[in-house]
Amino acid sequence: MNEVMDALVNRRSVRKYKAEAVPEELVKEIVEAGLYAPSGMGYQKPVIVAVTDKETRDELSDLNRKAGGWKEGFDPFYGAPVVISVLTPKDWDKGVEDGSLAIGQMLLAAHALGLGGCWIHRAKEVFETEEGKEILKKAGLEGEYLGIGNLVIGYADQQPKAAPRKAGRAFFIK
Repeated sequence: MNEVMDALVNRRSVRKYKAEAVPEELVKEIVEAGLYAPSGMGYQKPVIVAVTDKETRDELSDLNRKAGGWKEGFDPFYGAPVVISVLTPKDWDKGVEDGSLAIGQMLLAAHALGLGGCWIHRAKEVFETEEGKEILKKAGLEGEYLGIGNLVIGYADQQPKAAPRKAGRAFFIK
């Protein structure tokens, strides 16, 4: 199996991370992979906000926790030291698709670089709050954006295994 197919088949969502920081150059490589994701009509509308600052990361985690309805103390980012949020302009009708492709591509990049990753929902709800908008301003991003998703990355503290694939999900017309 070639390297790309191996990554596609063997990448798993990681839900437990070591506290070890991720080197900035690896974060930049992952973000670059997201910037190269396919986009509707080639317009490249998704924007990516990478957060390595612990205080901001913890603030995002708490906003996500509240949006999910969990009790105080729960970390929906599973201890990952890096959060990468993907957003698109609210008026872009292909935003969900474009942003989803960027997240998927960054998940594969993280795996290829020896890191674990997991897609975390509720970016829409988080970035609709005033606190979420302030975080975007801190990154230099202003305007009307739709949160598509968050990608958390770090060094895995677990090695999840793939569940067997369910039958009856692929169809071919010959």
